[in-house]
Amino acid sequence: MEKYICIHGHFYQPPRENPWLNEVEMQESAAPYHDWNERITDECYARNSASRILDNDGTIVDILNNYAWMSFNFGPTLLEWMEKKAPETYQAILAADKESQQRFSGHGSALAQVYNHMIMPLANERDKHTQVIWGIYDFKKRFGRDPEGMWLGETAADTPTLEVLADHGIKFTILSPYQAKSYRKIGETNWHDATNAQINPNRPYLVNLPSGKAIVVFFYQAPISQGVAFEGLLHNGEKFTNRLLSALDNYTPEPQLLHIATDGETYGHHHRFGEMALSYTLHHLYHDHHVNLTIYGEYLEKYPPQYEAQIIEKSSWSCFHGVERWQSDCGCNTGGNPTWNQKWRKPLRAAFDWLRDELEPLYTLQMQQLGADPWRCRNDYIQVISDRSEENVQRFIVDHCNRELPIDEQRTFLKLLEMQYHAMLMYTSCGWFFDEVTGIETMQDILYAARALQLAESISGQNYETTFLEYLAKAESNKKEYKNAAEAYRAIAKTTMLDLLRVGAHYAVSSLFSDYTQESRLYCYNVKSEKHQVAEAGRQKLAVGRARIRSAITWDETIVSYGVLHIGDHQLLGGVREFRGDDAFETLYNEMADAFKKGMISEVIMLLDKHFESHNYSFWHLFRDDQNKILNEVLSHTMLAIEGDFEQVYYNNYPLMAAMHTLNVKLPRPLQVIVEYTLNKKMLEELASDVPDLEEMKRLSDQAERMQLKLELEPITFAISKRVDRFMQQLEKQPDNLEQMQLLNKLLTALQATTLKPDFWHAQNIAYRMKQQLYTHQPPGSEWGKQFIALYDNLNMKA
Repeated sequence: MEKYICIHGHFYQPPRENPWLNEVEMQESAAPYHDWNERITDECYARNSASRILDNDGTIVDILNNYAWMSFNFGPTLLEWMEKKAPETYQAILAADKESQQRFSGHGSALAQVYNHMIMPLANERDKHTQVIWGIYDFKKRFGRDPEGMWLGETAADTPTLEVLADHGIKFTILSPYQAKSYRKIGETNWHDATNAQINPNRPYLVNLPSGKAIVVFFYQAPISQGVAFEGLLHNGEKFTNRLLSALDNYTPEPQLLHIATDGETYGHHHRFGEMALSYTLHHLYHDHHVNLTIYGEYLEKYPPQYEAQIIEKSSWSCFHGVERWQSDCGCNTGGNPTWNQKWRKPLRAAFDWLRDELEPLYTLQMQQLGADPWRCRNDYIQVISDRSEENVQRFIVDHCNRELPIDEQRTFLKLLEMQYHAMLMYTSCGWFFDEVTGIETMQDILYAARALQLAESISGQNYETTFLEYLAKAESNKKEYKNAAEAYRAIAKTTMLDLLRVGAHYAVSSLFSDYTQESRLYCYNVKSEKHQVAEAGRQKLAVGRARIRSAITWDETIVSYGVLHIGDHQLLGGVREFRGDDAFETLYNEMADAFKKGMISEVIMLLDKHFESHNYSFWHLFRDDQNKILNEVLSHTMLAIEGDFEQVYYNNYPLMAAMHTLNVKLPRPLQVIVEYTLNKKMLEELASDVPDLEEMKRLSDQAERMQLKLELEPITFAISKRVDRFMQQLEKQPDNLEQMQLLNKLLTALQATTLKPDFWHAQNIAYRMKQQLYTHQPPGSEWGKQFIALYDNLNMKA
């Protein structure tokens, strides 16, 4: 009797990029991180690439790349972000798949995923194929091999979807046991009822399809999967392991595969330290002689299906009503707002379906006029999405149009494909999953639709937006801010939309605060400065210039003239227009520069109105990250003045405050706020310095404790973690720097005497690498070896 266990993690975040910038902008709710992708990467994705195994004393004895020991899939759009923004974690994921092939008989841990988590049973036939083709291409490009299995968004499945998977060579997928309709042993006549999860999940099932093809389905073990997600199984690795082992059938003579499937974010993000419980379990199971740790591809090769199954059509793992959660007010919701309804789901899907179907004839006709096969082009467009270099795009155009196109036709070709790309992204499942139509996930999908609408109008000259808004007006909001999705579209999508003039305006305004080179990259735009003149008078600044703006996505291009005036603080006025020739530009420059030099600011403002007419811009037209950057820069002068005043109050009144404390007299609230702010600021300044003064840090901490003042633990702890990380990074680059190692040991020893609990995860990873690469080569008794062992111990690691 052979017993196997497989743990699958579905690692996924919806695409969050601004559709006009191709970048994720700042999300305040993810603070202190830039955005939620960054935060979840730190809390989960990175942690699983180097997870800790602890001994009974809580000391780290080993570090495990969980991905190399489990089955997993990553959303392609998430991996695209990680490749650019979290390359170390990204490379660890790719390396894990290669390592797993050594462990699991040549089979890799990674599975593919339908591209942007579309609900496949609700997609039309063409979209189904494109989702699978894009998912496979992205997987092969990253992992260097063909995928054996593919994850379906929300495990949503029907027979046509399984047909598409099989048609593209996918061997298996994973479904909920509640998606099984019936089963029987291969060769038998009668089917057995499998509804309500009445199916043995410990074996694979063959699903024979109408086309004559077949695909294998693994129905995961639901109770333990639920336990991991919602019942605290990850609070204790031993408890998790025992729960898995106890679910095996010790009496059946046939081989069995106990397998669970959960959101990957469960391990570290939803449940802090959940990745460590997973590591403990994976490590224990691998060394348990009574069971075999495996993945789906390996098990399928060893034990092909002996049973076949039929699935419940249009079913999923997260909607009791099938796939209604993504098209109706079925009653499924997050549970946080019991008085709300989700009637908006139906008109939202109707709006997107209308838009998709309206764009199809435009796309087909225009592509055919360019000499290209429309749907082959779209299926192959993933080759451009994954490599937007000009050389690759040029090659793609020639290959698909069988000729070199003039530049205006090249732009049309690329706009048509971008239009289709965003018409795919607007169906990302998260838009319907949550409770409110104006929520961030739904509005993200609406932004993708808005980009598709804008591209369609630029190609055809036809207004599609009016009818689209009529559909959105039927999607009523539960909140008071907006009556319906159409109002939210006007308030959010319309103000987010960009054209090349708006990009030029951002460049012009931000040029007052940034040192742009002559050629620079501004998100997904290339900007070439052809002239840039700056004049200053006190806090006031004037910039007048000319720049060439070119989209790296659609290759649209224009030359803009601009003038921008900074009066002070966040008060910015600017104008941008298409370049009208050298004479017009010289007139613009001479008039504005002359008025500014004379101190006639009101005349400069009048000239902005005169030369730029309705194309006027201000601080509010900047992209979000740069708004924040400029605000911080502007506020820095004010903060310096305030902090200087605070320090004067602190030093001038310290003897009085000490006396009040001795007499048990409570500090007046204004004075307490000033002193607490000053202490926290001084602590953060020490941590930011090249060589923190440990005695000063201790004095500040003691003072806060003695006077019962509150240190802001979260930012201080975060700063300590980053400071130690930087020290370790420097040490890894210069491992012979004993002085640096000694300073780090002193800092870590001093921290042990405090109540602070910094996160040394990154520092521990570096120490682990250094031990493997350097420590073993040190002569016995060397000073370096002694200091390093002390460092290892101070980082709570066992040598």
